[in-house]
Amino acid sequence: MHFHDTLETPLGQILLAATAQGLSSVVFTERVPDGRPNTITDRAKRQLRAYFDGDVRDFSVPLDVAGTAFQKQVWRALATIEYGRTCAYRDIAEQIGNPKAVRAVGLANGKNPVAIIVPCHRVIGADGSLTGYASGVDRKAWLLKHEQAQ
Repeated sequence: MHFHDTLETPLGQILLAATAQGLSSVVFTERVPDGRPNTITDRAKRQLRAYFDGDVRDFSVPLDVAGTAFQKQVWRALATIEYGRTCAYRDIAEQIGNPKAVRAVGLANGKNPVAIIVPCHRVIGADGSLTGYASGVDRKAWLLKHEQAQ
C-alpha cells in the first residue's frame, strides 16, 4: 500500500510517497493529488520543512526505494556527502570502488527517487560546474546556496 502527501517549499510543491516501511519518493510536482499520509510521510514532511527553515542538516526518515543494486550503492554513497559540501561524480565512483563508472554514477544519480533526502544535488561536475539535476539546475543551485549559507 502506498501513501502520499504534499509539501509546499520555496522551490515549489513536493510530492512525498511512502510505503509502511519507508519513504519511496520525493519529487517536485505541479500535480497535487489528494493526500493519504502515514507516519512516514508526516515525518518526512516535518524534516523537510525544518531543512528549508535551516534547522535540519541530516534526515532520519526510513527509506524504501526501488532501484538496481548499483543504483542503491550509489544512493548510499550520496547520503554520505556532508551538508554544505559538494563532490564530483568521479569521487562517488571511487568511493564505491568502481572508478571507471563515472557515467553510470551520473545516471544512477539522476534516477535518485528521494530528492533532497538523498542529496544528489551535492554532486557537481569535475570542473565545478552545476551539471544536470532531475528537478532543474535552478533548484540545484538554490539548494547548494541554501546549505552553504547555513
